[in-house]
Amino acid sequence: MARLFSPQLLRSLRNDIPIDRLIADVLSIPHKYSEGYFRFPCPLCSEFNSATNPNTNLARCFRCKKNFNTIDIVMVDSNSSFPDAVYLLKSVLPQYINST
Repeated sequence: MARLFSPQLLRSLRNDIPIDRLIADVLSIPHKYSEGYFRFPCPLCSEFNSATNPNTNLARCFRCKKNFNTIDIVMVDSNSSFPDAVYLLKSVLPQYINST
């Protein structure tokens, strides 16, 4: 079976799109900055006990103890499949690549 997406593309989608900007600008999830952290409600449990780590580009819910990368959070928030999440992220990737 042929791969739909190259490892390089998937790596770029996970690492080059800042997860806090994805949450705020693309997914429009409510958010706030608190104590220096970008916080938002968990798309799984809805508790406002989630934060992002800019060093790893991951989000974590401290209540349900789930980590999210950019692909995971799109899948959960929009109830989409892996390929659909990748296509959505691929469509917004250029704005983040060109802004750095």
